[in-house]
Amino acid sequence: MTTFENAPQALAAARTRMEKAVDDFRKELATIRTGRANATLLDNVRVDYHGTPMPVNQLGTMTVPDPTMIVIAPWDPSAVALIDKAIRSAELGLNPTNDGKVVRVPIPSLTEERRKDLVKQLHKVLENHRTAVRNIRRDLKEAIEKLEKDKKISEDDKKRSLDELEKLSHAETKKIEDLSAAKEKEVMQIK
Repeated sequence: MTTFENAPQALAAARTRMEKAVDDFRKELATIRTGRANATLLDNVRVDYHGTPMPVNQLGTMTVPDPTMIVIAPWDPSAVALIDKAIRSAELGLNPTNDGKVVRVPIPSLTEERRKDLVKQLHKVLENHRTAVRNIRRDLKEAIEKLEKDKKISEDDKKRSLDELEKLSHAETKKIEDLSAAKEKEVMQIK
């Protein structure tokens, strides 16, 4: 556990760590698919390019010409088959095609069952990030209590800091829950 000189320093650390958890949640949400094409769906796909796992977006230009298609134009034509293979083996339920120059990834519309599976996955990701915020709150609460025990802050300062920490964790948790609710609505929406 990190030691702090004063309560404001501890609260600043808490805010930074909680904001990182919210940003991480945003990034994970982007990879959960909805009925629309979005290049971020392929962010976690790694292509074995000359023995090095590379993200798809570093091997070519990715475009979304319409809501049901992602097109990848690799800078190296020899990467077309590798990109196609990596997307197929990524277990995203996508079936790319290629013409030797570009890889086209049609985004099929989601079935009701698939939508419900995605919402379950979303809830799991949400709970992991809620837990992360709670763990940060717990760590910083212990750090603030230690500051008081070490006589670096007064009991009043400790109480004020813990109240501030509680407000901060509630605000960050609410951000995560609001993002989740919006994504769930987007996933369940039938186009």
